[in-house]
Amino acid sequence: MQQSAYKSDVEAVDALAKSYRDLSSEIGKVIIGQEEVVRAVIISLFSNGHSLLVGVPGLAKTLLVSTIADVLDLEFKRIQFTPDLMPSDITGSEILDEDRHFKFNHGPLFSNIVLADEINRTPPKTQAALLEAMQERSVTVSGVRHLLPKPFFVLATQNPIEQEGTYPLPEAQLDRFMFNIPLDYPSYDEEIQVVKATTSNSKYELNNIVTAEQILFYQQLIRKIPIADNVLEYAVGLATKTRPNTAKATDSVNNYISWGAGPRASQYLVLGAKCHAAINGKYSPDIEDVQAIAKYVLRHRIVRNFKAEAEGISEENIIEGLF
Repeated sequence: MQQSAYKSDVEAVDALAKSYRDLSSEIGKVIIGQEEVVRAVIISLFSNGHSLLVGVPGLAKTLLVSTIADVLDLEFKRIQFTPDLMPSDITGSEILDEDRHFKFNHGPLFSNIVLADEINRTPPKTQAALLEAMQERSVTVSGVRHLLPKPFFVLATQNPIEQEGTYPLPEAQLDRFMFNIPLDYPSYDEEIQVVKATTSNSKYELNNIVTAEQILFYQQLIRKIPIADNVLEYAVGLATKTRPNTAKATDSVNNYISWGAGPRASQYLVLGAKCHAAINGKYSPDIEDVQAIAKYVLRHRIVRNFKAEAEGISEENIIEGLF
């Protein structure tokens, strides 16, 4: 779908908002509850960013990702990260064919949506291969660069409780993720619906709502959305406030944070706010749109110090104090 399909950018933003509503209702046939999680994942996809899903096992993370891939009419691959996984297992490798020529065998990274399950279970060498692909949208094997398909979207999952035998992602690598999205337990009523749906033989036919071409169009459209100077300054100010011992840092930041968010946070706050405004039918973001996505952007980019951990001060508490 090209720009010519719409008379104006306003009409295109209206189409994006409708696509979002259709996506949400279609995903809601399978995924019960988790509306905020679904919204955050769609925002990061339309903003051309990757997401990290953090939640205990059994919260339907894999089902959520495969459902999103289904309704988006995109190719989906799941990679189960394990301690013995090698970089070539995910990027692919060169093999000798029957004519004794080297041929590149594509790995599971060559897909539109990649679910990197339990990314903290694999050694840094394999994590780095994935993170390079996320950043460069390509992989290099034997000195040859291979472009990944477009759109390319990584959803990584991390289990926050079992930390034995894991390789936590360093801050510089966490920074590659646009959003850090926590998944919580369903409410009592939602769990009843989940159990009813999953212990019967009911099946849902999912419709394709958005094509790959439309997603690429929407990703460009998000960048064209205008943003007022005061909103842009608020977003950048929010990121700079998280940096301890700088001019804008608050007392709680100086007391409880050892490291703050970098400039990539400011970029994602602006892109996320633009997309949040668009899916809600607005043609330009305001400060409320920045605040709506701020926790997803900043949560994994600030590092609490020992004092914060000892006093039970969470990243969310600190971010809320910046609004």
